[in-house]
Amino acid sequence: MFVDRVVIFVRGGDGGAGCCSFRREKYVPKGGPNGGDGGDGGDVIIRAVAGTDSLADIVNRKHWRAGVGGRGEPADCHGRNAHDLVIRVPPGTLVYDRDRHNLLRDLKHDGDEVIVARGGKGGKGNAAFATSTNRAPRQTKPPGEGEERWLVLELKVIADVGLVGLPNAGKSTLLSRLSHATPEIADYPFTTKFPNLGVVMIGGERAFVMADLPGLIEGAHSGVGLGHEFLRHVERTRVLVHLVEPFPSDGSDPVHNYRVVLSELLMHDARLANRPCVVAMSKAELTDSAAVRERLEQEIGRPVLAISAVTGQGLAHLIGEVVRQLRELPEEEPTAPTPPPDPVPTVV
Repeated sequence: MFVDRVVIFVRGGDGGAGCCSFRREKYVPKGGPNGGDGGDGGDVIIRAVAGTDSLADIVNRKHWRAGVGGRGEPADCHGRNAHDLVIRVPPGTLVYDRDRHNLLRDLKHDGDEVIVARGGKGGKGNAAFATSTNRAPRQTKPPGEGEERWLVLELKVIADVGLVGLPNAGKSTLLSRLSHATPEIADYPFTTKFPNLGVVMIGGERAFVMADLPGLIEGAHSGVGLGHEFLRHVERTRVLVHLVEPFPSDGSDPVHNYRVVLSELLMHDARLANRPCVVAMSKAELTDSAAVRERLEQEIGRPVLAISAVTGQGLAHLIGEVVRQLRELPEEEPTAPTPPPDPVPTVV
């Protein structure tokens, strides 16, 4: 199950109550206040932890509450501080305040974290109020309450390369050929219903992450097909590989199909117009595909690679071009956060 958006409620732990107590010991004629302070409540922390690419681990739990601080005890015993509650999410998760509609933190890297609800401070015992003129105080300070809020967690998969194109353009097959990923592959549209990630080795210890994104069709911006639901993941990719099928099963024109996908990408985010992109004609093993590639190249005015995930034709050239464009980019491109969408959990 792939989940890329969840809504949760978080609350920090309340502080423990302070104690009102007086020293009572045999052979001690003059006692005094000895009520200890209460312990602090735990914080709720959201932390990015590598090793997962989905929010599925937390989708079935809507309420997260940290522990409550322990009560103060006599003999100046301090109450126990509660442990913090850590919610583990994949790197690339954006944390929004649902009601204020503001971004709290973009957890891009492994180990990034943000405190989303602080615990309350423990109450003061009566020993804290003892003075030279008030030697037997009976007042205590009440504990603080933990913060609470509703959050929207939105995952944007982080990948170096994103595969885009119409359904059945060969994206999943290409990913399975270049990496050890095993996406679902079939001869019907919308086989890919959520992003699949694979690591492409380029020699030695060097590698890059490639993402196979669900196919787009005309009208996706208005909800046709899978809509723009998963296009948020394109925003995290540094280079796009646009796959075009030479002979679509519906008889459509490859040039028109290329422009449809490009238009849908720009309707989602106009900044994608400046994203480095490699255009490739898939299924080059088919007869007359070379003529289609040449016509596409002339129509769009840019080079079009010919590749075949079946025979391996052009794959080395494709990887070389992708690596070249990755090297020309800065180490990490700044991405401006988008406002949170309608906070309805999406489960596939």
